Amino acid sequence: MKQNQSQKLCTAGILCAAAVIGSLFSIPIFGSKCAPVQHMVNILCAVALGPWYGVGTAFCASLLRNLLGIGSLMAFPGSMFGALLCGIAYWKFKNILLTLLAEVLGTAVLGGLCAYPVSVLLMGTDAGSLAFYAYVIPFLISTAGGAVLSAFLIAALKKTGILYLFQGLQTKENIAGQNSSSKQF
Repeated sequence: MKQNQSQKLCTAGILCAAAVIGSLFSIPIFGSKCAPVQHMVNILCAVALGPWYGVGTAFCASLLRNLLGIGSLMAFPGSMFGALLCGIAYWKFKNILLTLLAEVLGTAVLGGLCAYPVSVLLMGTDAGSLAFYAYVIPFLISTAGGAVLSAFLIAALKKTGILYLFQGLQTKENIAGQNSSSKQF
């Protein structure tokens, strides 16, 4: 039990580092930096570790990005809502496509709408110059790119059996059945 928790923490730390380093490759759209790597990490955390590790990783990556000066306050709502929704979706249904859609919905809609009060209250943005839904489109572009990246990565991880290793499900049955499960993707 203790070894499993240590493995999950190490995996979460590596994914957090990947999200922070990946944010160096961002696309500025409107007032936010769209970083698709963060959303890819959210989905990987949801599938490999679970919803709470996903939210924790998203929070830590957002905090580190802000402390290092390579992120904005929009990183918090932009990553944490998507991480929570896709984590819950995978936890409940074990369906990759639904998990990808939950990340897009959580980040683009919930994260985008919650970014508005963050922008107005904490960043001092003039509410009159900023539409209520101004962050939905940039967040949608960012999370859609991350969802596509993670779909390819998860398919590759399933095919090689590494995904089962991350999930702690590496058994002879999973190794033997990995080809049939990758066809269900």
